[in-house]
Amino acid sequence: MFTGSMMNLKKYFIRVLHRLQKGPGYTYKELLVWYCDNTNTHGPKRIIREGPKKKFIWFFLTLLFASLVFWQWGILITTYLSYSVSSSLSIGFKTMKFPAVTVCNASPFKYSKVRHLLRELDELTEAALERILQSKNRDATSALPLNSSETPSQTLNLRLWNQIPLVLIDESDPERPVIIDLFETDESGSGAQPNNSSPALVNVTSEAKKQKVAMKLCSRKALPNCIYRNFTSAAQAVTEWYILQSTSIFAKIPRNETVEMGYQPEDMILACLYGAEPCSYRNFTPIYHPDHGNCYIFNWGKDEEALFSSNPGAEFGLKLILDISQQDYIPYLTSTAGARLMLHEQRSFPFLKDLGIYAMSGTETSIGVLVDELERMGFPYSDCTMNGSDVPVKNLYNEYNTTYSIQACLRSCFQAQMFETCGCGHYLFPLPEGVSYCNSEDDPDWAYCYSSLRSSIGHRQFCIDSCKETCNDIQYKMTISMADWPSEASEDWIFHILSYERDQSRNATLDRNGIIKLNIYFQEYNYRTISESAATTIVWLLSSLGGQFGFWMGGSVLCLIEFGEIIIDFLWITVIKISNWGKGLKQKRARAQYPDAPPTVSELVEAHINLGFQHEDAHIPGSCDALPPEALPQEPGTPPPNYDSLRVDPLAGADSDSEAEAS
Repeated sequence: MFTGSMMNLKKYFIRVLHRLQKGPGYTYKELLVWYCDNTNTHGPKRIIREGPKKKFIWFFLTLLFASLVFWQWGILITTYLSYSVSSSLSIGFKTMKFPAVTVCNASPFKYSKVRHLLRELDELTEAALERILQSKNRDATSALPLNSSETPSQTLNLRLWNQIPLVLIDESDPERPVIIDLFETDESGSGAQPNNSSPALVNVTSEAKKQKVAMKLCSRKALPNCIYRNFTSAAQAVTEWYILQSTSIFAKIPRNETVEMGYQPEDMILACLYGAEPCSYRNFTPIYHPDHGNCYIFNWGKDEEALFSSNPGAEFGLKLILDISQQDYIPYLTSTAGARLMLHEQRSFPFLKDLGIYAMSGTETSIGVLVDELERMGFPYSDCTMNGSDVPVKNLYNEYNTTYSIQACLRSCFQAQMFETCGCGHYLFPLPEGVSYCNSEDDPDWAYCYSSLRSSIGHRQFCIDSCKETCNDIQYKMTISMADWPSEASEDWIFHILSYERDQSRNATLDRNGIIKLNIYFQEYNYRTISESAATTIVWLLSSLGGQFGFWMGGSVLCLIEFGEIIIDFLWITVIKISNWGKGLKQKRARAQYPDAPPTVSELVEAHINLGFQHEDAHIPGSCDALPPEALPQEPGTPPPNYDSLRVDPLAGADSDSEAEAS
């Protein structure tokens, strides 16, 4: 059944190809001449109709212009496949959603609540600063901690210092810089033992001039391997060292306890007004940010509808009065005083460290907002994503139920690499499931591993290649202006009222160093939309291809169809020739088995001997003497049938065929 269906399909296919073949014969030359004589393209007709000289000229011109057409087509197709875009700017006017506003304190914790956790670290920092300052006046290793006449190992707990120490690097000899350990102790608290694989630890007097502070990060796996992070300023070195040490300390504290150690909303947000409606800290959504502690978001739009602004101008925006309590800052962790704020879309996570701005204490900061809407084209025009579902990085910020952003992707990628390389997660980023934060007690090599990973170009490039920009984005352009607030004439009564409203149970007085006023509003209702559109479309490509073909060859789409038809005919002729060649090869193989003339049917039929037809005297039963076989007469065989007698007379057949055709 299946074989019969295949045979019918083959016959139908051959019949279709026969009908498609429109040429006058089955040779390439005849088909080419037929095409040149019947095509609507101008050049080929002149090739076969002109004389020998003009035929050559027209052949050359046709070939030249056909080459130009294909060259132009290649350029046009390449341009289309580059998927270039063009940007357009449009300006509109409408009622817009007020942006989400995130405010944080520059200090993540209150020093009064974390002092017991940072006591050892603060003592080490004070002693290290004293050593750094005294190194320029006397022997660095003879310097003592502040207000002490005893040896460092007797007055300080060097456990944290042994994990991540600070050193002085003397670059007087560029070929072999000298490393000076500020306390010259090993992990057991005794004198330091220089490592043969690292620079020697020696005493440097005041004659050494080119001294830089560096952070020594070592890996304790197998042989000790150390790297040095150099700093041009001792203040910067101490700050970075303190942040790294405190990160290890806070990583061991549960999240609910760190929230209690930060600034609470009722203490930080003193007054709130949106347009003509009063608001309070209850209108803010709390969120914990590892860099800034407790942050509070106004108009985040997660549990309620986003607010719209009715009019532009400062009177219709958000007004806040914040208390940053600068006197309770951690001295070595935060060297900046003020409020950190950021404007962003609803339901998006605020990355204040990258996109936030500072508002200075004792001032009124006015922020005028302009809105830019970005609309990018997706694949294949750009490598952007609509919602991050096609990004091969698990978004760790999904626990906040926020939208995708490239900042969230980059940090999630780094945290995944941190866990894969170091076996733990960094405190500043969310954790994958089943992973714990790094700390110096459980993970002694984490600081070395983290610094190596952060400085690795390959790891950073991997995350950049894996993450994608969002196709649709809203950017808030800010115009910032500041003025002293309150003025000298009004600061007495303003501070008095704010202090009374903040805490009526005690006599707390606010001052200029801890108060900030913010005004956030739309500068105008004109919003700009920057959208991308395809610079080359399929309509442009077809019109350009047709224009080039018509200009150089005088052709149209029908000419291309004719060209396609001739290609089909060429292919069909090729199939016929290959089929005939196969049949001829098969016949040659058959003739090779019979070098002489092919045998007739009579010759191929084996003679049949009738054993029942015997002479009577050929063999006498019972006789002892039998004639030899040569003496016996030859027995006739059964003759084969004469097939030629059944053959139809060819002349008669020819006559009958001609008569049938005539009829």
